[in-house]
Amino acid sequence: MKQVDYIIVGLGIAGISFCETLQKHNKSFMVYDTGINHSTVVSGGVFNPVVLKRFTAVWNGSIFLEKAIPFYKTVSEKLQVQLLENTPIYRILNNIEEQNDWMVASDKKVLSPFLSTEIIKNENKSIKAPHGFGKVLECGKINPSKLISAYRNYLQNTNQLITETFEYEQLQLKTDSVSYKTISANKIVFSEGASAVKNPYFPTDNFVGNKGEYLLIKAPKLQSEGILKGSLFIIPQGDDIYKVGATYSRDDFSKHATEEARKTITSKLEKMISCDYEIIDQIAGVRPTVKDRKPLLGTLEHENLLFFNGLGTRGILMAPLLSQWLYDFSENNNNLPSEVNIGRFKN
Repeated sequence: MKQVDYIIVGLGIAGISFCETLQKHNKSFMVYDTGINHSTVVSGGVFNPVVLKRFTAVWNGSIFLEKAIPFYKTVSEKLQVQLLENTPIYRILNNIEEQNDWMVASDKKVLSPFLSTEIIKNENKSIKAPHGFGKVLECGKINPSKLISAYRNYLQNTNQLITETFEYEQLQLKTDSVSYKTISANKIVFSEGASAVKNPYFPTDNFVGNKGEYLLIKAPKLQSEGILKGSLFIIPQGDDIYKVGATYSRDDFSKHATEEARKTITSKLEKMISCDYEIIDQIAGVRPTVKDRKPLLGTLEHENLLFFNGLGTRGILMAPLLSQWLYDFSENNNNLPSEVNIGRFKN
């Protein structure tokens, strides 16, 4: 039987971040992942420390950002793929009141590093923004599909990835270790995203799936190098292609694209741009979200069985620092912040 320090189940952004943290501390691991249906791949890949609907700061946004940017730079260099783009976000301001709200927000100490104090005039005839834009600083995007694909290849080349569905009934929990089939480990980490609803060890009472869908469009006349934010995001992908979305649905947990979402996105898109576009694809995934909108980290009944889940819509931003928190909890007995400790829902 092969011995490792950790078994990791799931290779979305949570799993990848924890793999990187383990390697940083010279810990051995084996990953189990099906290679399909990652919400990370479907996501827009945007990292942003500001809630742009209300012009407020994301919870712990600045410290998450401080960890995220060097993390993705390091992973890019390691995998030899371009992942990180420091692309600005331009929030379309809908009226004079929003202009005033933006100026007030940009003057606040917690937001001033991230919000430009200038209202930018719209000079792009293909964008409907008569009241201009607010520019978000210290933000950007990664390419989620490139990240997942390149990291899977990396783990395959190092013989640290087994591509199969995890069979929970074959997991054996012992006093000071766990074992699964031919692998023995000190601990196991479940970082399965929305698929955790199938995990008999995972508490689903406060876990709420959130389906999101995006359109990929080709719009040669749009000519936007920055990320546009109105009632949805328009995220440049290169070659006049943009990822547009996303929708939010708590009633549908299927992973297939829907006509309803297509109509919703196109309706909102056409209120933001005036140029012609062609829909070239539609993608869907289920985000792992929690009722209180905070991640789920830590242990419950079994101290050798850990969870890393519930990253929701801001997983790209949060995962690098969360993985360090989980590692320090697991290896150094550090307390997890109460906001993310999975035990917070215990009666």
